[in-house]
Amino acid sequence: MIAIIDYGVGNLFSLRSSFKAIGEEAVVTGDPAVIMDAAGIILPGVGAFKDAMDKLDSTGLSDTVRRAAESGRKLLGICLGMQLLFDRSLEYGDHRGLGLIPGTVRPLAGYVPAGLKIPQIGWNALDIRQDSKLFKYTAKGDHVYFVHSYYADALPANITAVCEYGAEVTASVEKGSVYGFQFHPEKSGTAGLKMLKAFCEI
Repeated sequence: MIAIIDYGVGNLFSLRSSFKAIGEEAVVTGDPAVIMDAAGIILPGVGAFKDAMDKLDSTGLSDTVRRAAESGRKLLGICLGMQLLFDRSLEYGDHRGLGLIPGTVRPLAGYVPAGLKIPQIGWNALDIRQDSKLFKYTAKGDHVYFVHSYYADALPANITAVCEYGAEVTASVEKGSVYGFQFHPEKSGTAGLKMLKAFCEI
């Protein structure tokens, strides 16, 4: 069973529908006991970094996520959920993240060439940089759907794929059993469903 963490932020039911489409049971929950008992955990997220971290902290779920990661349970952060996995974010200030993957979340503005629209919205090809169990069914160049204004400045050792948006933008990361997608697999058609299937099979 996959637990999709409900902390008031994210595309929860679209994600649940995606797991249903691949024949996997998924529950939307904010119950720490259910989350800790799950075979895999999804940390979704849309909106502002600080607001999302405040909600995780106020519900106690930030500690639950950390404990789950420390126990070796597979954890996948999606979009803002991926950014929350990092040490810190510079979105409207300087804010602490979950600290599960080293690095800083920075604005695309000033990083990608002037004239490119921010947020980056739409389909982009994945440039896979290293083997990942999540890409078991994925080919280099498969297109996935992005919506974001900030990117993860991560260590090369943790970056598994990038996309080209006038500059190389981190598309996916991993460290141990902790994984992250900057894109939305639940909005990425067959390519996204294949990645969710691969996550379930880890």
